Amino acid sequence: MKPSNLKFLIGLFALTLTLFSCKNESSDTKVSDTEARSTATSKEQGQAFIEGDVSKPNVLQIAMNSPDHTTLVAAVQAADLENALVNAGPLMVFAPTNEAFEALPAGTVEDLLKPENRQKLATILKHHVTAGNYDKDFLKNFKKLGQADDTNATVEVKGDDVYVGGAKIIATVKAGNGIVHVVDKVILPTAN
Repeated sequence: MKPSNLKFLIGLFALTLTLFSCKNESSDTKVSDTEARSTATSKEQGQAFIEGDVSKPNVLQIAMNSPDHTTLVAAVQAADLENALVNAGPLMVFAPTNEAFEALPAGTVEDLLKPENRQKLATILKHHVTAGNYDKDFLKNFKKLGQADDTNATVEVKGDDVYVGGAKIIATVKAGNGIVHVVDKVILPTAN
């Protein structure tokens, strides 16, 4: 074989290797780009967007999926407190039922849902939240709880029933970031 033909074949072989190598790097880059996009998307979603069987629902998701808490959910949304209820917690939420809101004086809920009363509504809703993850029986050990609005709610035990701020716990649902105690009254803050 002539030296010029040998140089040509070596050059062709080198060119083929270079092109093949570039093609593989391009594929690897695409995988890396896809992985990067996937990672960025998961970071954008965060805890508030976990769905399905991946984890237990958080306290907000429990309320949103309950037909007995539509008024509470509307109030949380009007007060712009959704993000506070999906944090890692643990959070203990005392969730008044729709009937509990209906028991308030006529026009109270409608008035609180107005944009100009957002802060007042937020304060009332924060009075329904405390740090912790205590079941009803463990709450019997407390005399009062420090609520998220920087006030206290009294705890009373009457037989097997537990009352927080005068509201009776009628059901309990464990959440991924705490616990939801369903209560029969809206717990209004009082001067401590």
